[in-house]
Amino acid sequence: MNITLEINKQKTEHPSNISLMQIAMDYCLQKLEGIAVAVNGKVIPKSKLSNYTLRSGDKILIIKATQGG
Repeated sequence: MNITLEINKQKTEHPSNISLMQIAMDYCLQKLEGIAVAVNGKVIPKSKLSNYTLRSGDKILIIKATQGG
């Protein structure tokens, strides 16, 4: 069974058992340093990414810190 998620404003299909940690790691190419993850407008601590239960329709925002001037 799949669920529909919106990740950074793009709708995607994923297995219903996928973890928020796996989504974040896939998006950030396995590096979780300097990122923030929010689901439905609520920031999720990195320590809870593995156990966070996703539901179809969740809106995920993944932000990477960048340097600039």
